[in-house]
Amino acid sequence: MDRLQGKVAIVSGGALGIGEADCLLFAREGAKVVIGDINVEAGENLASRIRDEGGEASFFPLDVAKEEDWLDMFKYTLSTYGKVNILINNAGVSLGKDIEATTLDDWNWLMGINSTGVFLGTKYAIAHMKDNGENCSIVNRSSIDGQVGESGLAAYCASKGSVTILTKSAALCCGEKGYKIRVNSVHPGYVHTSLTEKEAADAGMSKEDYFAKVGKMHPIGYIGKPMDIAYADIFLASDESMFSTGSEITVDGGWTAQ
Repeated sequence: MDRLQGKVAIVSGGALGIGEADCLLFAREGAKVVIGDINVEAGENLASRIRDEGGEASFFPLDVAKEEDWLDMFKYTLSTYGKVNILINNAGVSLGKDIEATTLDDWNWLMGINSTGVFLGTKYAIAHMKDNGENCSIVNRSSIDGQVGESGLAAYCASKGSVTILTKSAALCCGEKGYKIRVNSVHPGYVHTSLTEKEAADAGMSKEDYFAKVGKMHPIGYIGKPMDIAYADIFLASDESMFSTGSEITVDGGWTAQ
């Protein structure tokens, strides 16, 4: 129960879904967790739950598309816990439209959260990690759609593709400068979250029918649970992954093996 003992972790989009699973698992493994999210009620409830379980956690409101929110988040984390060792760039949105149906407003909204948000988080995490003398890790949430395409998710695919390559560039930058910071990406398949529920709504299907249909498209026969992804995140967040940087960890039930 001490894989992250002594470490301080920020999780964006940490209030629900995969982010929630990360926060729960990280706290149970000894990390002090800062939950960043636009959902204030869910974030505060999760922080309270973690504290009730004996962990250390706090909530800070974060809109990942806003630079000032990131600066305030890191300022809060350093003033509260004295350092930051881990950033999970988890926040994201989806949009079930192909390229013909996607408007410029759609594009700018989604890219602002999924791509610009990861850029800002990574940039300022490096700035606050590089001089602390400890092993640090940034984990960026990409997707199978950052590795292969889907016709009905044009902007989403573009945003996750950018996360995949930005991660590699940032990893090389940190390595070349001698920073003790690893930067990796995790690529989930379809997972039971509010994000996939929105994709079901975009497709005009009930979430039960949508999950059943999409589950059959994964060779393993079903879609994942948030904790399936959290276990990959904690490996990369912990010192167990000291020789991993610029890597893609795929947790997709076999989707991209086809």
